[in-house]
Amino acid sequence: MDVIQVEQIRKTFGARDALSDVSFSVPKGEIFGFLGPSGAGKTTLIKLLTAQLHPTRGQAFVLGKPAAMMQQSEQKMRFGILTDNSGLYERLTIRENLELYRQLYDLPASTIERALQFVNLNGDHKKKVQLLSKGMRQRVLLACAMIHEPELLFLDEPTSALDPVNAAHIYKGLRYLNENGTTIFLTTHNMAEAELLCHRVAILYQGQIQALDTPKALKKQHRDPVIRVDLINGDMHELPIDERSADQIAEWMKRGCIDSLATKEPSLGDIFIKMTGSELL
Repeated sequence: MDVIQVEQIRKTFGARDALSDVSFSVPKGEIFGFLGPSGAGKTTLIKLLTAQLHPTRGQAFVLGKPAAMMQQSEQKMRFGILTDNSGLYERLTIRENLELYRQLYDLPASTIERALQFVNLNGDHKKKVQLLSKGMRQRVLLACAMIHEPELLFLDEPTSALDPVNAAHIYKGLRYLNENGTTIFLTTHNMAEAELLCHRVAILYQGQIQALDTPKALKKQHRDPVIRVDLINGDMHELPIDERSADQIAEWMKRGCIDSLATKEPSLGDIFIKMTGSELL
């Protein structure tokens, strides 16, 4: 079953196409990464899928319903969202903000403790939001988005303000949610994050999807057809992948000359830069 189905979506602002004929699907249980430079249309697509915007052309279905229905109360209960326009009540504490969401979704009191644990804020729940750092605010927003353990979670740059320790804690929580049935739609500039979390990724550039596959498959498609051989004496050789190279490598191995062997496989970041011409932020 596809949780998200996008069919030839186009979104125009004035004379500019933010999205142009974008099509893809996300099956249930997948963590799907939507990657692209700033201004590529990633946030616009999330807003289309959650009915904050409407497409100029094309159609999308979310959780088996037309995307335009996602602002209905019964549909809002089924997904969570964290975007750049998500907000918190500044004068309330972290716990009080979460309590509002708990009541909105009619959840048991225990869900607050679980949400605090998810974002590693157990010891800070009495702090007022107006006193929080950007990273802590991001973690509270994420706790609000997932407190009801939704069927579908939209995350727009969820760890952009987090240090590595808290980012790793969030990754663990996202995997837990995913393993328990939540489909996750993730945008990020962090290619290591995408490679670590996502089953598949799409690379968006100039409003169009340039590539869509698993990180492993994309790296295989774009790797150089050579083997790098580092010898114990410090020499390095790059050999084509063929029978002659195999014979040479076998000879070095017999003589105990090889320190390491590796294919010249690009990182996901290398592929992103190659396809978009954009440096990673």
